[in-house]
Amino acid sequence: MTKRSAPATRSRKISKISPPTKTARTARATKLTARKIAGFAAEKKAVDVLVMDLRKITDVTSFFIVCSGDSTAQVKAIADNVLQKCRHAGMDIYHLEGYDSQRWVLIDLVDVVVHVFLPDVRSYYQLERLWGDAPVERMGDGAVEATPR
Repeated sequence: MTKRSAPATRSRKISKISPPTKTARTARATKLTARKIAGFAAEKKAVDVLVMDLRKITDVTSFFIVCSGDSTAQVKAIADNVLQKCRHAGMDIYHLEGYDSQRWVLIDLVDVVVHVFLPDVRSYYQLERLWGDAPVERMGDGAVEATPR
């Protein structure tokens, strides 16, 4: 009886292409974009506008913008302004949630996610506390104030 050898297999080298890394330039651009979008919210008198930098915490998104409106009408006005100005600037809106209820409107631009709350809903969910490890910039009267975490 002859001994059979295993069939010869060719090993193929598969070159792995690593995903593009974010350069410092795109990171700055994203941060500037987040600040710009926060400014869109501030144009409609959004209250307590925060830009939260999540880049070192999660891969889900790079920035959260968290703000409040004092009434459902103001929440709608803030969300409408953010949507209109983002579209006008050529930014794609990937998802919109909560627009009909006007209590918590979420606008997803992938790298930046905007949360527009009524004050009681914002205090209930406490996103600032949940993502408390993130560096925060507080927007106020056209100025940006960094809050180290």
